[in-house]
Amino acid sequence: MNDEADDPTIISEPKYIARDDALQRAVAGDIIHLRELGSYLTTRYAAAAHAARIHGTDLSYLRRLLTTTPGRDSVELLLQLLGEQEAASGSMGLELPLMATMLAQHQQAAVLARTVFADAPEEHWLRELRTCLFHELLLRGVDPDEFPALRPSGLHPLSWLPDRRRPLETEPDFTRHSVHGSSSGVKSGLPGHGRLDPPTPRPSGKSPLINSVTVDEHELIVTAAEGNWGYAEAWVFRPDQPIAPAQVPALLPTLPMECVADLGPAGRYEIAARPVGDIWSLLFATASMGGFYNSGRYGAWGRLQAWRSLAGLSGLPFHASAGEVEHLAEQYTWFHFQTDSEFFHNDGDDYGIAALSPDGLRLAVLAATDTD
Repeated sequence: MNDEADDPTIISEPKYIARDDALQRAVAGDIIHLRELGSYLTTRYAAAAHAARIHGTDLSYLRRLLTTTPGRDSVELLLQLLGEQEAASGSMGLELPLMATMLAQHQQAAVLARTVFADAPEEHWLRELRTCLFHELLLRGVDPDEFPALRPSGLHPLSWLPDRRRPLETEPDFTRHSVHGSSSGVKSGLPGHGRLDPPTPRPSGKSPLINSVTVDEHELIVTAAEGNWGYAEAWVFRPDQPIAPAQVPALLPTLPMECVADLGPAGRYEIAARPVGDIWSLLFATASMGGFYNSGRYGAWGRLQAWRSLAGLSGLPFHASAGEVEHLAEQYTWFHFQTDSEFFHNDGDDYGIAALSPDGLRLAVLAATDTD
């Protein structure tokens, strides 16, 4: 009896085809043999791919189980498992941003400081996990001064972000995760306070202002929604004369923008003035939670995308510092609007944001819909 053949835990090495033989068969015109070889390899490849998908799903479940089971033992075992998987197949399938947000939700900061942030070789996957987890905890109110080990070191795109939660980062909404899945919902509805809805019917004339958004501005403004929601567009208007904040509610429906193109004088158009913190929260939810099409970028990378969109709406370039973004954004006047135009399908979460500069000489607009 062949015990090795009957033992499912023993994995045999793959047998490579004799390529020289295959080449000779091709030169000799033995197409029948090559067809049989191709069918054999295709069948083996499909079986291996199917098995890889099953194992990947099982490993993902095990990682979720460990992150949601409170305690140091669970976290240490998760780190061991992540290290083994990274060594076996790289870090692409480790779901590190997801692991960070789940650890922040289900584990105590003190436990994470003694495990994830404990002295260990700074491997690439561990550095990514630590950096994401730092920002996840920061947004949840953890004071890094109480846990010095939590503060990451080294260069990373997320290092651009403030290393403390800023006052404008108010009430961030997080996706709720469990071992069985996730649930989320972007609160894109307008609040009852601050409403500035113009009376209907509104004037039907069109504004002479021209959209002058640059490629770089557009790319930065839509960062929070790009790849996270169905579709997003951006416009920038630079009038010759200052626009007063009180003019914005009536002005927006007259601008040459796709999001209001077919609105009409009596179509639903609702608008509210909102503090910059509310705008940041909306951008953060868009980036971190995602929509119908994906699960978003989670807390750490969602935080970065929200700040980038805020920078674009505030008229700052990509290389501006977070401090510069915060300082200028707090001086802007912010509006949140919704309409029944065709751009906003109103099947899911849809919203528009308008940002007026302190001098009234720049008006930036972001419109996002969660329907493609």
